[in-house]
Amino acid sequence: MQECVDIADFAVGLSRQLHGLTMHSERPRHRMYEQWHPLGTIGIITAFNFPAAVWAWNSMLAAICGDTMIWKPSLMAPLTAIAMNEIAREVMGSQDVFTPANGDPRDVFGLVIGSDDEIGERLIADRRLPLISATGSCRMGRRVGEVVGGRLGKTLLELGGNNAMIIMSDADLDLAPRAVLFGAVGTAGQRCTSTRRLICHADCVDQVVQTLLPAYDSIPIGHQLEESTLMGPLVRQSSIDAMHTAINQALEQGCEVLCGGVEGIERMAGREGFYVEPTIIRVPVGAHPPITRDETFAPILYVFTVSTPSRRRWRCRTSAESRALECDLHRLDADRGTIPVPPRK
Repeated sequence: MQECVDIADFAVGLSRQLHGLTMHSERPRHRMYEQWHPLGTIGIITAFNFPAAVWAWNSMLAAICGDTMIWKPSLMAPLTAIAMNEIAREVMGSQDVFTPANGDPRDVFGLVIGSDDEIGERLIADRRLPLISATGSCRMGRRVGEVVGGRLGKTLLELGGNNAMIIMSDADLDLAPRAVLFGAVGTAGQRCTSTRRLICHADCVDQVVQTLLPAYDSIPIGHQLEESTLMGPLVRQSSIDAMHTAINQALEQGCEVLCGGVEGIERMAGREGFYVEPTIIRVPVGAHPPITRDETFAPILYVFTVSTPSRRRWRCRTSAESRALECDLHRLDADRGTIPVPPRK
């Protein structure tokens, strides 16, 4: 909610900065300049995990650009969407700065709730919406990109991320495990910036793992509104099923479960809600199991051991799905250089 407030403040300042370039011309009495115009009505599609913030990022900027919007929220968070949209409409109804020539100023912020088939497909196919901003899985993004691109529309896509944290041998080994814990377990692994792969130097991997195991074992798991809770539940049963499948695939592909695992899911099965235990899976040295390239929206951390982080090895660990939205590097000696990042294909 604080992010909604912050982005609204940011948008107010940005509204005075929508300027373009003024350029010289070789022609007399001739002026060239850029002038930005509103797109019109845009579509916003959001996911369940940040049901208010992602809408605010899109809607506040769209509004100051002169656009109206239609928002399709996740069916797993409809009440948040209704509440946020009503607040925005209340503000528009009480202000006297913007008065449209036709219609109600409150309708700048539109909301429609429905399934992907019923609403989502019609939204992305509608030529009256020149831009669709969508947040969700890579699978969803491919579909949105295909349909909107097919009608030569514009898209803004914020999709999944199979994010990695890299710990080198000279890292602060008191700080790094805490960063791993926060990145991998926070929000129960249900955000696109969750840490899913730990790439650790062979000189320190055992120490890092031995620090993580008791920390994982002591994580308070419970209702997300309780102050003592560090990890809440998954959003639905299908998320537990996906985690179960990923763990079994990792085992079939030669990995070792260090904590949590299928047994951790079963230990939580009696609780009301979709609770699991966070899981650490160690990958055999030199192996690149296919499951580690997939984003599983659950608290699973794959631990890789490397000795020399060469470009070739990095290429082995990257694919269209395993690209990271973010990557953390822990090392103290910056003068020793950085790990080479593979080029985009």
